[in-house]
Amino acid sequence: MRHNKKVNHLGRQAGHRKALMSNMASSLILHKRIETTVAKAKSLRKFVEPLITKSKEDTTHSRRVVFSYLKDKNAVSELFREVAPRVGDRPGGYTRILHTGFRPGDASEMCIIELVDFNETYKAGATVEAKARTRRSRGAKKTAPAAEAAPAAESTETKAE
Repeated sequence: MRHNKKVNHLGRQAGHRKALMSNMASSLILHKRIETTVAKAKSLRKFVEPLITKSKEDTTHSRRVVFSYLKDKNAVSELFREVAPRVGDRPGGYTRILHTGFRPGDASEMCIIELVDFNETYKAGATVEAKARTRRSRGAKKTAPAAEAAPAAESTETKAE
């Protein structure tokens, strides 16, 4: 039984796993999206979301706590300057995992993990126009624009004469 075994060890020792999470979190914060395996992305989500929550309060103490996890000055300043103001009103769920398929070499399931508020495609204000749905039996309407174009061509010929 797997009682009290919540952490996915990712086939690594503790020090290597901490370094991996720190580097991946820094890359995610700096680049806003990274491509990785699903197992690493799920572990990264558990690692980085508390840091983003901590960054909502911009104090020296919270900066030092976040730096102790990330170990990258540029990522910490990016987190507090650009990421935190965008997610200030969001109560959680700062990342999104999009499955992309399988890696050709070893068939590992791959995905893209990204910060939710930095993807313009999924913005709340963006609307996608739906195409008019028609049945196949309504094929007569497809020829109608061509029929309208023919009289227009005749009218220009009569004006030219």
